[in-house]
Parts: sequence; C-alpha cells; structure tokens
Amino acid sequence: MPLHTLNALPDEVFRVPTVSLLLFVLASAPANTAPADPKAAITAVLDDWHQAAAAADEARYFGHFTDDAVYLGTDATERWTRDEFRAWAKPYFSKGKAWNFKATSRHIFLSKDGAVAWFDEALDTPNLGPSRGSGVLVKDAGTWKIAQYNLSIPIPNDVLPEVKRRIERHLARGQKTPGKSSTWKAPPAKVPSPQTPPIKERAPAQAN
Repeated sequence: MPLHTLNALPDEVFRVPTVSLLLFVLASAPANTAPADPKAAITAVLDDWHQAAAAADEARYFGHFTDDAVYLGTDATERWTRDEFRAWAKPYFSKGKAWNFKATSRHIFLSKDGAVAWFDEALDTPNLGPSRGSGVLVKDAGTWKIAQYNLSIPIPNDVLPEVKRRIERHLARGQKTPGKSSTWKAPPAKVPSPQTPPIKERAPAQAN
C-alpha cells in the first residue's frame, strides 16, 4: 500500500489493535483484591451454625464441627464428642424442634499463623436467659471448623453465694440417693434439652 494511502487511513484503524492488546493484558493480570477478612469468615460460620440449629438442619449444624470436636454444656457432666452430641440431638432435629440461640455480641482472636481462632460471645436464649458461649475454631482445608464450644450461664456475683449453697446441697443429695455403695456411679451425662423439654426432665443447658 502506498505511503500516501496509509496516511489517508483514519486513526481508528491503528488504535484497534492497541486497544485489543490492552484489554488482553488487563484480562490476563491477576485480580488485585484484598484478602478475605478471617474474622468476617469466622463470624459467618458461627452465625450459620446457630441458624442451622434454629432451622433444625442437622447436617448443616454438625457439619460445622471438626471430627474430634468437643461440646461442653453448663452441667459438670456435660462433656460430649461431636458424635455423642449428634446421637442425642438427632430426634430433636428430626422433629424440627432444636434450639434457638442468637449472639448479641462476639469477640474473636487469631493466632499469628492465622490457623487457629478463639472467641467468646454473649447469647440471647429463650429458656436459659442471658448466656455465654466460647470456643476454638481451626482452619481445615480453607474452611473454619468448630473444635470446641463451651456453653455457660454467667452468675451475678450478688447471687453467687446462694447458687453455691444450692449446688452443694444438690450434690450432697445426689451422693446419698443411690445409697452408701462404693460401686455407685454418677448417671451418664445429659445433653442440653431443646427449647421445650419434657416436663419430667431437668431443663439443663441447651446445645448451641
């Protein structure tokens, strides 16, 4: 093509390849996005865990635990593995009547390597009143899992002496009830009852 013909062509003809090349480079470049906030991810996991119980979604609820997770209830005997806890809770989930805990505040902390987190949260519960949960999460294949959860009921200092006396009386009665046999063993641990426990059952701490 003669030089004078090239000079006569519109500028757009020469700009198209340049623009296309620029778009290709931008598309090929890695996205410059900020890393996800681990505390936000942990908050989402814990909130979904509570919501799964409220929705009686068993698979979703227990899917948030590690395989070797431990759940601690408010009674001294209430220490369960994930599978023990699930076996007890299954009938309640099957009936669509689990428990409904809502976190009203939460504090989250992370290890320096970002692989372990621990937290404490204030809970609004329908049957226990103001309660507290705390626990540990670990990062498993990029997903945060609950390795331990501890449910408790904070006792105001003003009423603690009376609560202590009642606990001591309760434990004393428990020791005398089975008789003086040295072979007597304490009854198996009871998992926290759901929102409306049977009338004849104690209303212990609920699972979160």
